[in-house]
Amino acid sequence: MKKFFGIFLISILLFGCTAQQIQDTVSAVLGSSTGNPTEQEAGQGLKDALGIGITKGMGLLSQQDGFSGNDLVKIPWPNEAEKVKEVMLNLGMQKQVDNVTTSLNRAAEKASGVAIDVFVQVLKQMTVTDAINIITGGNGAGTAYLKKTATPILTEKFRPIVDQSLGQVNATKYWSEATSIYNKVPFVKPVNTDLTGFVTEKALDGVFKMIEKEENNIRANPLARTSDLLKKVFGFADKNK
Repeated sequence: MKKFFGIFLISILLFGCTAQQIQDTVSAVLGSSTGNPTEQEAGQGLKDALGIGITKGMGLLSQQDGFSGNDLVKIPWPNEAEKVKEVMLNLGMQKQVDNVTTSLNRAAEKASGVAIDVFVQVLKQMTVTDAINIITGGNGAGTAYLKKTATPILTEKFRPIVDQSLGQVNATKYWSEATSIYNKVPFVKPVNTDLTGFVTEKALDGVFKMIEKEENNIRANPLARTSDLLKKVFGFADKNK
C-alpha cells in the first residue's frame, strides 16, 4: 500500500489529473476511507491513475500543433542551419522556410505518443524512497528523475518514428530543397545535418518541458491543488522544503 501510494502521488504530480479524475480513481481503489486495499486493488488503481494522467500529458503534444503551436516546445531550425534559413529569407522564400519548420514539428508530434508506454514502465520501477525524495525535492525533481531514467529508452523508440515521420510530412523533401539552394551559393561550406537526430532530441526536450511545467505549477500554486489529496500531498512537501 505504501509503495502504491508513493507512485500514485507521482503520477498525479507529473501529469496533472483533474480533481474529478483523482477522486474517481481514489474511490475506485479504496472504496471508502477505512480499510486498506489489497495489492491487487492497489495495482489496478495505479494502472487507472497512470492511464488518466499520462494520456492527458502526452496527448497535448501528440495532437496537431502540439509542438508547432506551443512556443515552449516549438522546434526551430538546427543552429548550424540558421544561415541556410537566412539565405532563403533573403531570396524571398518565406513559404519554403515555413514548410521546413512545420514539417519538423509535425514529425515530433507523431513520435511523442509513444512516451506513454515508456513512462508507465519507469513509474512501475520507482521505489517508495524515490517517490518521497521527488515529492520533497523541489521544482523539477520529478522531471529530473524521469529524464535520467527514461531518456535512453525514449531516444531508442523516438528515432525510428521520427525518421519515418519526416518522410511522411515531406520534411526530408523540404530540407533537401533548402540545403540544395544554400549549397549552390558560391564559397559556402555545405550544410549536412542529422535531421532525424535533431528532431528526436528536440522532441524529447519538449516532452520533459511540458512535464516540468505541470509539476512546478502544482508545487508553486496552492490554487492548482484542487482536491483534498493534492492539498495533503503538497502541504506535506511545503513543510519539508
